Amino acid sequence: MIGTITPIEIEITVAASVEDAFATFTGDITSWWPSATHSVGEERVAEVVMEPRTGGRLFERWDDGTEHDWGEILEWEAPNRLVCSWQPNPERPAATEIEVTFEGVDGGTRVRLEHRGWERLGEQGPGQRRDYSSGWAPVLEGFARRCEAGSADRG
Repeated sequence: MIGTITPIEIEITVAASVEDAFATFTGDITSWWPSATHSVGEERVAEVVMEPRTGGRLFERWDDGTEHDWGEILEWEAPNRLVCSWQPNPERPAATEIEVTFEGVDGGTRVRLEHRGWERLGEQGPGQRRDYSSGWAPVLEGFARRCEAGSADRG
């Protein structure tokens, strides 16, 4: 039996208000998500969609219109917090969970991401956690760059 596996926790500060950071993270995800390397369809991904509500879907839509689910929005507390299930690979035995919070700080917004629930994957949990441990930093760096660009656009 697998015990509790330590969540992945990553924190960045982005150059945007809480409202703009949340809107960019959720409603403009296609502009910053690295779908060429972090998706099911890679170069076939036309857009990434996060439906803005509890119970909404998180999915990628390919250039031919087919959709591939990544997860479901479990909690939607705009503009401060969201929680979603995470299972972009339907072959995995269960979904993990991601919580993202947005907090105003000097110079912008502190964004904290926690990816948890690795023990739900049973024996695959430790290896999956290890694989993801280096994956979130470049994803969030792309998000930060998009926030910076959006800030410049608004400036």
